[in-house]
Amino acid sequence: MFSNKSYSPSKDMSYKARDNSADVHDGYTDQQQQQYLKHLKQLKNEFEQRWRSTPTFSITFDELDRVRTLGTGAFGRVVLLRHIKTGKFYAMKILEKEKVVKLKQVDHTLFEKRILEAIRFPFTVSMEFSFKDNSYIYFVMPFVSGGEMFTHLRKMVKFEEPLAKFYASQVILALEYLHFCNIVYRDLKPENILIDKTGYLKITDFGFSKILQGRTWTLCGTPEYLAPELILSKGYGFSVDWWSFGVLLYEMNAGYPPFYANEPMKTYEKIVAGKYRCPSSFNPDLRDLVRNTLQVDITKRFGVMKDGVMDFKNHKWFRGIEWDAIVNCRYPAPFIPKYKSPGDATNFERYEEETLQPASYCRFESEFIDF
Repeated sequence: MFSNKSYSPSKDMSYKARDNSADVHDGYTDQQQQQYLKHLKQLKNEFEQRWRSTPTFSITFDELDRVRTLGTGAFGRVVLLRHIKTGKFYAMKILEKEKVVKLKQVDHTLFEKRILEAIRFPFTVSMEFSFKDNSYIYFVMPFVSGGEMFTHLRKMVKFEEPLAKFYASQVILALEYLHFCNIVYRDLKPENILIDKTGYLKITDFGFSKILQGRTWTLCGTPEYLAPELILSKGYGFSVDWWSFGVLLYEMNAGYPPFYANEPMKTYEKIVAGKYRCPSSFNPDLRDLVRNTLQVDITKRFGVMKDGVMDFKNHKWFRGIEWDAIVNCRYPAPFIPKYKSPGDATNFERYEEETLQPASYCRFESEFIDF
């Protein structure tokens, strides 16, 4: 009944920069960026190798004990698992085939699976195993015990500036990596960012991601985070992720998103017009960064212009951020989530449990034959 696949352990992802201690200063030099691009090229080569390869078989589904539900969504739920033999904990995303087919998300789901199989970066989740049975498909990923950024943001109301900078720098590096691998993410928001036990981030939920060559026109994402060019069906590229980053940047510092209305259409009108106000607590450097990122004119938007991510890495608001230390997870995290043990899920809300009941025959076999 079960088909299972596993993925070889990732190679060392750490970035070994040359010793620039004699040249320590704010920002990131062209020389540092050129060196870092060599590292990204290596990561992209490894991504492409995994993209082309067929995963090897490993553990069986009955070796995994279900502990509790971590979250629910339109297509299914995420549950905490414990491997019986090793005691290791995992998070498993369960998608019901029928719902995926009815909502016309089969292609998105297959893309998500392949992308999760192939990506390896410090600030993204990746696939450990996958399974399918007669009614469901399963993505097994590492368990990230700190919970969602969304949860912590609501508890703190807003992030203090050092914490917002710390998180923003990781999201920039993650998007830089994904775009270098030709992946557009398309669903950046606090709910899709997890915090691990060390205080660092993991971007999750790649259900709207795809490999991008040129432009695409699909309308997908979360209303408050959609870019103007996506709403207007103009055809778009990686620019939409940088717009969403601008919304996230604003929300982390303000405690609420810049574009909001009671009806989605009114939200879209505000986005297309670029209408928002910065709170008085935003300092001039942060206002400038938000203004240049929430830029309706794509040709003037940070991340898209000729200097790319260097516009972020050298911006005054990021003064004091050591980018190489961030990518190697050696920068001290301003906030560490509380947890008592490896399987402690108290940073996640409680949900009513549901028993899975696979059908006695294989449903939607043709749609998921490539899974």
